[in-house]
Amino acid sequence: MADIFALLAEPWQHGFMVRALLATAMVGIVCSVLGAYVVLRGMAFFGDALAHSILPGVVLAFVLGWPLAVGALAVGILAAFAIGALSSRGLLKEDTAIGVIFAGAFALGVAMLSAFGTYTVDLAHFLFGNPLGVSESDLLSTFLLSGFVLLVVFLFYKEFMIISFDPLLATTLRLPVSFFRYLLLILLAVTIVVSIQVVGIALVVAMLVTPAAAAFLLTQRLWRMMAVAGAIGAGSGLAGLYISYYWSIAAGPAIVLVATAVFVVVFLSAPGKGLIWRYKPA
Repeated sequence: MADIFALLAEPWQHGFMVRALLATAMVGIVCSVLGAYVVLRGMAFFGDALAHSILPGVVLAFVLGWPLAVGALAVGILAAFAIGALSSRGLLKEDTAIGVIFAGAFALGVAMLSAFGTYTVDLAHFLFGNPLGVSESDLLSTFLLSGFVLLVVFLFYKEFMIISFDPLLATTLRLPVSFFRYLLLILLAVTIVVSIQVVGIALVVAMLVTPAAAAFLLTQRLWRMMAVAGAIGAGSGLAGLYISYYWSIAAGPAIVLVATAVFVVVFLSAPGKGLIWRYKPA
């Protein structure tokens, strides 16, 4: 027992592991809470596209010596508004608008990376995550931005719920549907910016979708779905950091793999919904 306790306690003797744990826990919670809306509204492709679309902002901020979150957030919000504007008038379907912005912005980011080749290695951890490199300033910005997202979700919980489950009712109640749609896109952009330090641009959609998808199979109410998803996201972060520390695996992919493993277990065994239950002999 003492040996097990020592193994569990050893990583937290290092300051970088403590910062990584705090950042990962917050990212796991905020991604999973907002991910509930992403899953319910079928916005997984949008989240993936938006994550890749911020690459030009990251590169530009790095080149100019600005905080990377500033460039990523500016481009992320711009991309979210561009997608919304292209699809809101009915001229293009949303998935088409997403494809146009996603491909163009990501190509621009790659072109910028190739033009500034010396920065490629330094920016690699923003593609695949580097929670072990979280600084105190990174941790502060993570908590501030995550707190903003969670506060807005709390304040407009009912409105977001109505818009997600019954858009017709939202219109009948004269809710400003367009306003809340754009607000949700902005929250998604902020959440992605918060997450790139931990899981990277390439993997952020997994943290938005996977814990929430698992929670969807386990719960019936939205607030419970958010709570369970947050627990899965934070727990996956903790387990992923242990795996990274002891097995020398990149932390970002390790966190996502743990979340994916949890989803597989839930998909197979969720009471009443799991694959095993559905095909269980009578």
